[in-house]
Amino acid sequence: MTKTRSAQHEAKSTDAGKSARGRLGSQTLFRGLNVVEVVADGSIALAELAARLGLTRSTTHRLASALVDRRYLAFVPGSGYSLGPKLLELGYKVRDELDLRRVALAHLERLALITDDTVHLGVLDHNRVLYLDKIPGQRRISISSRIGELQPVCSTGLGKALVLDHGEESWANFFRAEKGIRRMSSQDEWMARMRNYAHAGCALDLEENEDQIRCVAAPIRDVGGRIVAAISVSSAAQYMNDERVQMLSHDVVDTARRISHELGWTRGESDNGARGPDHKSAAVHNAPTRIRPERAAPAKRRARATS
Repeated sequence: MTKTRSAQHEAKSTDAGKSARGRLGSQTLFRGLNVVEVVADGSIALAELAARLGLTRSTTHRLASALVDRRYLAFVPGSGYSLGPKLLELGYKVRDELDLRRVALAHLERLALITDDTVHLGVLDHNRVLYLDKIPGQRRISISSRIGELQPVCSTGLGKALVLDHGEESWANFFRAEKGIRRMSSQDEWMARMRNYAHAGCALDLEENEDQIRCVAAPIRDVGGRIVAAISVSSAAQYMNDERVQMLSHDVVDTARRISHELGWTRGESDNGARGPDHKSAAVHNAPTRIRPERAAPAKRRARATS
């Protein structure tokens, strides 16, 4: 009996020791990560780093030295600690591994599931919209877009979403370049809609690319805040009245934001100033303001559903 109790006591002591070591290891890991995050704000001396972390100088020095040894930090006498080359190496690896279609797929599938409509993913390619992915909807509607095809900017929801940050001079150039394949009645009308879309952070196709087909689209941003892609939900006009368009705009923008976050975009949801560099028009990438779905343009030709 005495031996049994002794063995049980030893087992409990061993488990307690393992648990304590585990907690200590996790604490050390989190402290090391905190060091990296503070140094990411700019070069910093040991004393200031310790103060920012709320740790002693000796503990901070031990953590920082270990990170310097592993090249996660660099140390320059007289200047202090800065981010090291290892982080740059890892950053390039992450960038190479962040394939847009792979990152977006689960989000596109979820959006198609909750809307029952067709979802597209596209990018701007030589001033045209290149379709990268398509998730068919559950409704009995034929949306004949194809992965890999190119479509106009001005008449598609994806196209408008992709150029929300371009500014009015660029918008006018797109409009003039696509003369003859668009359905807008005038440049002034199209420009007015683009201003509305840029303010709302999403764009519409109101039967401009095919009779009786509408869509809602929103931009996807990269780590630098630049629009690198867009997504859209397309359906028959009978399922896309003004009320549903407004409701879908929130779902589409929210999905685009989630994908953007996975690509490294971190601007806060309440920040209304998201704009890419060298752009004159701010495309608000947060919950959209109420978008105004104007009446659809008169049908001039029958095109395929490619929004």
